[in-house]
Amino acid sequence: MSSNSNKSVSTSPPATDHLQQAGNRKRIAQSLREVLHIEAQAIHNIAEQAMAELVTASQMLFQCRGRIITAGMGKSGHVARKTAATLSSTGSPSMFLHPAEASHGDLGMLVSGDLLLMFSNSGSTLELLNLIPALKRLQIPIVLICGKPHSLLATDADHVVVIEVEREACPLDLAPTASSIAMLAAADALAISLLELRGFTRDDFAMAHPGGQLGRRLLLRIRDIMHTGADIPVVRTGTTISTAIVEMTQKRLGMVAIIDQQEQICGIFTDGDLRRNLEVLEHLTGTVIDGLMTPKPLTIDADALAVEAATMLQQHKVQALLVADQGRLIGALNIHDLLQHGVL
Repeated sequence: MSSNSNKSVSTSPPATDHLQQAGNRKRIAQSLREVLHIEAQAIHNIAEQAMAELVTASQMLFQCRGRIITAGMGKSGHVARKTAATLSSTGSPSMFLHPAEASHGDLGMLVSGDLLLMFSNSGSTLELLNLIPALKRLQIPIVLICGKPHSLLATDADHVVVIEVEREACPLDLAPTASSIAMLAAADALAISLLELRGFTRDDFAMAHPGGQLGRRLLLRIRDIMHTGADIPVVRTGTTISTAIVEMTQKRLGMVAIIDQQEQICGIFTDGDLRRNLEVLEHLTGTVIDGLMTPKPLTIDADALAVEAATMLQQHKVQALLVADQGRLIGALNIHDLLQHGVL
């Protein structure tokens, strides 16, 4: 048998591999940092070089009485799609028009009053150039975001926002990177300027986003999720602690409200209060709840946003809230209700 058969085989990489890996990490970090620096500089240059053009573009978009139709090919097309989504969600109705499909019937989506917001870094995108005659006949204004001020598209557009970059972040200076991110930043700036010009509010934003968590946080109100009627754990003043515990256990909200004869809220008794009194509970079974409850508990209005309840629970480190109308108990909720409805 070979003497080498008993030798263990090392699985650790040689020291030179560690050095090579460390060198790779340094090169990777340097490349990442360079890309981020180039793209950040491209965005910074917009404010220095294109502000007047952006202001005019914003005014033209604001005056549009129809929809803002966006269009672009390749990476510029992706920017155009995202811009249409951002505009629509911030109060400016918008649609994306694929330039290649436009020449085969989709141009029919344009109607009088619309405006076309074009994206083309080269300013010579053939599919966009093919649309110009039809757009002129339809009298559709064209705002162009472009990297070449003297291009064919720039000549035909009603207004041009020139987004020139010194170079792409790609080391070959070929892949649209800095130019795309600068274009996207300019489009976002236009969308937000329109939001402000239109007086678009948080409620308006929520109405455009009803399906997501953001919409729920901005739209959902306490009355939409609170427990009411027989589902509210409640006893009157003078009730024994044992009866109050039974009520709290049956309603399963982790607390019980204490009210007077006029339905006014006097206090609250929670699971936490129960745990804190466990050692002496057997001596308190005949005691009324009034002496153990927390007086003047936190309450919230039924028309308040559910997110306000979440903030109150977190700030005061409590698990439940009572809902009041001029001091009268009308509902109750706990942290699980907020979790169930996606508020937390």
